[in-house]
Order: sequence, then C-alpha cells, then structure tokens
Amino acid sequence: MSNTLSEKREVWKTIIIFLILLTALSSIAYYAILKLNPTSIYIGALMMSPALASLFTLKIIKRPISSLPWSLKELKYLRLSYITPILYVSIAYALIWLFAFGNLINTKKILQWSNELGIESTNQTLVIVVMTLLLLTVGVIKNLGSTLGEEIGWRGFLIFELRKVMSFKALTIVSGIIWAIWHFPIIDLMYISSGNLLLHMGAFTIMIIGISVILAYYTFKSNSLWPAALYHSVHNIYIQKICTPLTITNDNTTFWIDEYGFMIPIITTIFAIYFWRKAEKENL
Repeated sequence: MSNTLSEKREVWKTIIIFLILLTALSSIAYYAILKLNPTSIYIGALMMSPALASLFTLKIIKRPISSLPWSLKELKYLRLSYITPILYVSIAYALIWLFAFGNLINTKKILQWSNELGIESTNQTLVIVVMTLLLLTVGVIKNLGSTLGEEIGWRGFLIFELRKVMSFKALTIVSGIIWAIWHFPIIDLMYISSGNLLLHMGAFTIMIIGISVILAYYTFKSNSLWPAALYHSVHNIYIQKICTPLTITNDNTTFWIDEYGFMIPIITTIFAIYFWRKAEKENL
C-alpha cells in the first residue's frame, strides 16, 4: 500500500481516470447493444472496454504498457485457474439437479450437439463427452480473447492500483462491486420483463464478489493476468455452453440456475471465504 498522502492521491487519480474512460467506452458499446442489436460483435466490444480503458490510462499517466503483469512464471496457477471454476460450477449444478431445481438431460440440446458433431444422437453419452471436451479446450481458447479484454482491465490493472490504497479484503469487494455494476445493463436487458430483475442482479453481484476474491488471490500469487483470463473463460464456457444448456428448466429453475440464480453465488461465497482466509494467512 502507498504510504504518503501524495502517493495515495496519485493512485486515486489514476483509478478515477480509469473509471471515467471505462464508463465512456462501455457506454458506446452499451448503446450499440441496447439500442441497435445485442449481437456478439457489440458484446465483444464491451468486453474489450476494460482493457482499452487501462491502456489509455497508462498512456495518460505516462506509464508503459509493459508495466502490466504480462509474464507468468508458475504454470500451476494456470492449472488452478482452470480447475477451480469447473469445481464450483460442478458442485452448484449437481445440487441444482439433486434438488430438482432443474433436471438432466435436455435432449434438444443433445440433438443439436449431435448434428454439429456428426455423431448419432442415440449415443448421448458420447455426444456429451465429446462436446464437453471440445468446449473446455477449443471453446475456452476461442473465448480467451474476449475474457482477456476484461481481465487486462480488472485484474491486470485495477486491482493492482487498488492494492496500493486498500487491504486485500477491501479491494476484492470494491473491484467486485465495480465489475458487477458494469454488467447491470446487460442483466436489465435480459430480465427487465421477468419481474425478478433485482433478484437476478443481487445474485449476480454476490457471485461476482466471490469470484473477485478468488481471481485476486490467483493474480497476486502469480503476479500475472493470465490465470484470471483463463479462469474467466472456463467459468463462462462451462456455465453458458455446457451446464445450463444441458439442464431442463422448471418453475423453480430461474431462481437457482446460471450466473443469475442463487446456487452458484452460494458456492462461490464458500470458496471466497476459503481464499480470503488463505490470503490472510499468507499476508497477501
């Protein structure tokens, strides 16, 4: 953490510049998403906004882009960042299926996958295994460009600035809240007509804060933004492309499933408490 008052002022000035640029750039992308068409290209532009905001901020404060944590010395943090989201999402969906908040297996999705893969739909197990393996490898790598756009800003830049003026616990909460609020227009677009908008926003915010703890831990331990980018990609792919599509919905599903229901936030909160305590013991 920064010691002198002048150093802290400079840090806060840098953070404010970043947030102003982030708001301006994100507003352009959100206008296209909300007013024109919510296509993947506009969403991709939105996901690049944190990276661009951080790069422009570095230019303004005359700090080199090389100052961001680009390098990675310990590959174990990539492995952990790959495994962790798979673990907590698997636990969450196992509980969803166990308590019948959703059921397996969505045969329409299996049929769609079988057509894409060219495998007979009668062999459901093979279709699921092959598609899951492909999504968690090829799909994750393809999605990495988008998540990197976010993580250069969030973990590569913002949390390192917050670390200069805040404790580990405080910066994870603050960065998590900023990250969650940044998503709110998308959630509003998705759920404004459902009557449960605040519920979904609340659930998502809890999940994001929990994830922010884990990502901050892996980022600071590795001193690299790459574990966060990989983690983010795996999290998105495993939930959005595998577990949610395979689940048959019922009347209770919307309150529990996906990133906007409460099961994943509950599990990520438990994980976050573990990483919070771990960070405290390690004086992170």
